[in-house]
Amino acid sequence: MDTQIIIVGGGPVGLTLAVDLGRRGISCALLEMKPQPEFLPKMERCNARTMELFRRVGLANDIRAAGLRANVPMDVYVVLSMIEPPLLHLPYPSVDQARAEIQRTNDGTQPCEPYQLISQYTLEPLLKRKAESLPSVDIRYGHEFVSFAQDEAGVTVTARRTDGTTVDIRGAYLVGCDGGTSLVRKQLGIRLRGEGNLLQLRQALYRADDLFDRIPLGNGPGHGRHYHVADDRASFLIMQDSTKHWTLHAVVDSDEAMKTQFEKVVGTPVNYEMLYCGQWKQNLLLADRYAERRVFLAGDSAHLVIPTGGLGMNTGVGDAFDLSWKLAGTLHGWGGPNLLGSYEIERRQIGERNVGASRYASLGRRKWRAAYRPNMRDDTPEGAATRERLTAIADVEQRKTNEMIGAELGYRYVDSPLIDNIPGGPEHLFREYHPTTWPGARLPHVWMPDGSALQDHIPEGYALLRLSRDPADAAGLAKAFEGFGAPYTTYDVTAPAARDIYGFDYLLVRPDLHVVWRGNRLPDDPASLAAVATGH
Repeated sequence: MDTQIIIVGGGPVGLTLAVDLGRRGISCALLEMKPQPEFLPKMERCNARTMELFRRVGLANDIRAAGLRANVPMDVYVVLSMIEPPLLHLPYPSVDQARAEIQRTNDGTQPCEPYQLISQYTLEPLLKRKAESLPSVDIRYGHEFVSFAQDEAGVTVTARRTDGTTVDIRGAYLVGCDGGTSLVRKQLGIRLRGEGNLLQLRQALYRADDLFDRIPLGNGPGHGRHYHVADDRASFLIMQDSTKHWTLHAVVDSDEAMKTQFEKVVGTPVNYEMLYCGQWKQNLLLADRYAERRVFLAGDSAHLVIPTGGLGMNTGVGDAFDLSWKLAGTLHGWGGPNLLGSYEIERRQIGERNVGASRYASLGRRKWRAAYRPNMRDDTPEGAATRERLTAIADVEQRKTNEMIGAELGYRYVDSPLIDNIPGGPEHLFREYHPTTWPGARLPHVWMPDGSALQDHIPEGYALLRLSRDPADAAGLAKAFEGFGAPYTTYDVTAPAARDIYGFDYLLVRPDLHVVWRGNRLPDDPASLAAVATGH
């Protein structure tokens, strides 16, 4: 073997996977056809759950330092242009404001970390630098994936270097993080199914150094993150993390027309440069399968969503963290056959759920945009009625795009072989989050009496949380995990709020802090519970 894991694709998902594998001591080689990260507009927000996961690997502060300033509001507007009074203003807190709310709340309803606006062209180089700093990680840009062959012992990948020569790389497993047109997925013969090519738009990236500082422009909206334009072009202006760069999406006929459209949306002369323009299609697609033997799919290679709701890259990062600890457990020798087998079972249901959430949000946006009429700007009773109707619909429907906390924090794994599955469970909600320790759910965030976060005290590996005032001896469970060679610890939780929020005296959590089992007494058969949790 040249390496243990071969990763194809150097976007945020592939790089996140490389970082987490590297910190777990797993050797991996990442192949990326580009010679270096590109300055292209793509994702621009890590949601709360993604930031919790990055906190777990020590990257949250670095990401915040590189991203949007913490005092900038995340407000969303529906406008006619940037110089006119907004039709609708939806206020959302800055990171500073969100963090303050999190710090004064200890009922499990808040995430441990607020969201962070950071453009993909900022995040990718940051993750690349972190991956390159890990001794077991080999980052190879300028290596284009050509093909692979897998057998009972491993996978051999052929890649083409920038000079035209090819190289074969041998690893135990291959992960395709190579996007919506994934060649890894295509070679596996796995299809994407769903709704494709729903709308074609152009996307352009502009540099306008003084636009942010001049806001509000005239009677226009104030500082915010998104500016949706009520026009017949589906125009949508997005502030990027530097506040000097802006992205515009619109349905226009040419790249040159995107300059005119930007000027029309801004509504007043501003110095700018269009740095990039390209086309993209809205898709709601899910792969039939996420794996075949030693080859796995993660990120856009497995699911494609419309950016409404911000669930694209964030779902992919969740894939990467889930797959990482399962690959590591398998390669370290303590994981049973169900450990890697659970990846598709767990993450495909989340992909399907998030495709549904994206559809729900995008239909909401389409509803208010469908209320546009050519008399939108008319200074007539009819024009006023059109504006009022569109605004009233947007006040209900646009919120669906920006309020996805249930999809972010409330997802849980159902019928997983790694979970003590019990019938029923809380409803899966997109826009509401209700803390729960139902097996399969993410462990709700709780503050400790000293102001630290409980999750920061839980070591890597499996952990039994004892919340009872008179905890029982858990030596049997510890011995059971030791028998498999799996990392395990017992941790006594002293935060009084935790018992009220979690509802049980004992909880077993996995390395990703999802609940495996809960009870008010220790399990009757600790060996069986450890076998389930570790994939045996």
